[in-house]
Amino acid sequence: MSRTDDVFRPALKGKKIPIISLDNKWYKLMAGIDHTPEMIEKEKKLKDLLKQQGKINNELKSIRKKKAELMDKIVNVMDEDDADTKHAEYSASINECNAMIDKYQDELLDLPAQINEVNIALMLDTMEVCYDVIKEKTEKEKELDEWIAGIRIELKKNVVRRQECKIKIQQMYSYMHDIFGPEVIDIFDMQYNPGDNPIVPPGSAKPKKTESGTAEKAQNGSVQDSTGTAENSNNNSNSGV
Repeated sequence: MSRTDDVFRPALKGKKIPIISLDNKWYKLMAGIDHTPEMIEKEKKLKDLLKQQGKINNELKSIRKKKAELMDKIVNVMDEDDADTKHAEYSASINECNAMIDKYQDELLDLPAQINEVNIALMLDTMEVCYDVIKEKTEKEKELDEWIAGIRIELKKNVVRRQECKIKIQQMYSYMHDIFGPEVIDIFDMQYNPGDNPIVPPGSAKPKKTESGTAEKAQNGSVQDSTGTAENSNNNSNSGV
């Protein structure tokens, strides 16, 4: 037994099923989903049955209108000389209308059952297809969830690795700067620029300012201090004398 007989058909038992081919939601449901050949055939058959039903209803409406007109004519010619002849003629046409009405009504009695049968069959095919698509998409979703989880773990690891590289580079830059000085660092064509506030782990040597202007300023300051000290000493000696 298939899912259709075991699960789907019993689930639809006793329920009022909308005509699928007239329901826009069904077309949205099946958008992007391939119809099976059986579904295509049943959908066409369902549409043909509905067209046939609509055509018969229109025919019945037209015939009943014609019958009403014929009955009015019979009443209107009752006082005429040839009333009997016209009455017989109109009556024969009315009998034809009645025969056609009976024929179409018999066809209409069978059509709803045929439409319902094809509609349910198409509904069951739809449920089968949707079940398979949902199962496939669920498995794909699970696979992608696992992939995303793995990527997140790897991403976190790489973030840590990148930070370790960054710290190591800054440490080496700082130590090389302290040991060799800026001139030697330039020889190595260092492209790394730690910026104004490099991230250096506690205990590591911090880069020193090496700009020529700063060095000269420090040197000038030392000279001035020594000069000032010498002058103060001379002044003190003079005042003592």
